[in-house]
Amino acid sequence: MRLLRSTDLALRVLMRLAVTADAMPITRQVAADMDVPYTHAAKVVAELQHLGLVDARRGRGGGLTLTAEGRTASVGVVVRTFEGDGDVVDCEGTAGTAPCPLNTGCRLRGALRVAQEAFYAALDPITVAEIVTDPTGPLLLGISRGPQGG
Repeated sequence: MRLLRSTDLALRVLMRLAVTADAMPITRQVAADMDVPYTHAAKVVAELQHLGLVDARRGRGGGLTLTAEGRTASVGVVVRTFEGDGDVVDCEGTAGTAPCPLNTGCRLRGALRVAQEAFYAALDPITVAEIVTDPTGPLLLGISRGPQGG
C-alpha cells in the first residue's frame, strides 16, 4: 500500500510542528522545508486546521502551531482521514474503468480489506508525539530553517 502524497505531507507537517513548539513557521516555510509545492502544502494545512490538529494564524506574528489534539492524534486516524475508507482496489469500476470480471467470486478484495484494516490497526495506537521522539525529532529540527517572512 502506498500513501497518497497528501497523507504523507500531513504526517510530515504534524511531525514538523510537534518538534518546533516555540517557533511558528508559516505554510510557505513548511512547504520549502518539505520540498513540496506551496499550493499542495496549503491544502493539507487547511485540512489539518479543519480537523482541529493545527492552528493557523494569519498576519504579523502568525504561523502554524500544533494543537493539543494534534499532539495526541492517532497516526492511524490521520492516515484514515486523508486516505479515505475506500478499498485498496477498484473492483466495481467506479473510477471510470470497467468492473473486474472476477468481482462476484473473487476472494482478493476481502483479503486486501483485512490487510488494510490491519495496517490501520497497527498505526492506531501511535500518536504524533510518539513519532517525533529521538532520533526523529533532532532530524526534523535539522531541516527547519526558522521563521521566515512570506
